[in-house]
Amino acid sequence: MSSQDIPEENLPAEQEAAHGAVGVADEKNPFANPGLPPHEHRIQDIDERAAKRSERVVALLFTVSMLATVAFIAAYVAIPSDKSIFVFPIGHISALNFALGLTLGTALFCIGAGAVHWARTLMSDVEITDERHPIEAPAEVRAKVLADFKQGAKESAIGRRGLIRTTMFGALTLVPLAGVVLLRDLGPLPGTSLRHTLWSKGKLLVNMNTNEPLRPEDVAVGSLTFAKPEGLEETDEEFQTEIAKAALMIVRLQPDNIKDKRELEWSHEGIVAYSKICTHVGCPISLYEQQTHHVLCPCHQSTFDLSDGARVIFGPAGHALPQLRIGVNDEGYLEALGDFEEPVGPAFWERG
Repeated sequence: MSSQDIPEENLPAEQEAAHGAVGVADEKNPFANPGLPPHEHRIQDIDERAAKRSERVVALLFTVSMLATVAFIAAYVAIPSDKSIFVFPIGHISALNFALGLTLGTALFCIGAGAVHWARTLMSDVEITDERHPIEAPAEVRAKVLADFKQGAKESAIGRRGLIRTTMFGALTLVPLAGVVLLRDLGPLPGTSLRHTLWSKGKLLVNMNTNEPLRPEDVAVGSLTFAKPEGLEETDEEFQTEIAKAALMIVRLQPDNIKDKRELEWSHEGIVAYSKICTHVGCPISLYEQQTHHVLCPCHQSTFDLSDGARVIFGPAGHALPQLRIGVNDEGYLEALGDFEEPVGPAFWERG
């Protein structure tokens, strides 16, 4: 585009080449102010057609945001909360949560992208300087403010009216409790739900990978197998909530290598079953050292000794992993002989 195609009022003035005040070094100020570099005009500053294109892009982003917000509301109303869909490569997830996350994310992204594009292409990008100045108020202003405060306190009679002062402080102290009460709407209290899992007497141990019940011969010495309770499926609405408490890791040791007496009694032919949930912050444990019988949490490196009651030998975890007592039923499958005798995972506020 030639300069003849640009209106004169849009052409940059030559005076703007000397942009910013330039200082000169002297004895009092040995560091000269270099000033700001010359301002470089964007195509939108000198071509109204380019500015219109940027305007349309910004308007399009804001329009998409509005449509995404409408879609968010429609999804919230129309999609049942118990409907699940398969999304590759995530797997089965809640259709409602997926729709709400996608639409709200799009709405927020488009608002941000539109604002950024507006600022970078249409708003002024001329750099300006502002000399520093003391932020402290002058002495006369401070004196006046202090005098006004003392006069207001005297006129309010708060020092002499003890009853008013006491009741005012009481009201200001109690009114925040109204907000605390509103926290009740965050959901029901957990009660004893954190103390119990789906494991119970007679529940089969199901391999997480094959979805088949486990037999003792399926677990080799030195191997690590992950299991879930019989009847818990990934398509269940409460799957994530329940597996977060019931996830199990199974290791087969030589009975002679088991140091803890109770661990040996609760095992079956050296097969021990422990909670997979780390007792630090609840991360899933997945690293096993075959020679030392140690399992390692990948989040904060808490290490547990599975040959000695899964006690903590390193890291920030506060207590050992809970063990599940197991046996074999009449058909030869591994089964639970009850629930964990202590809550799984990290400590919580109402745990005694």
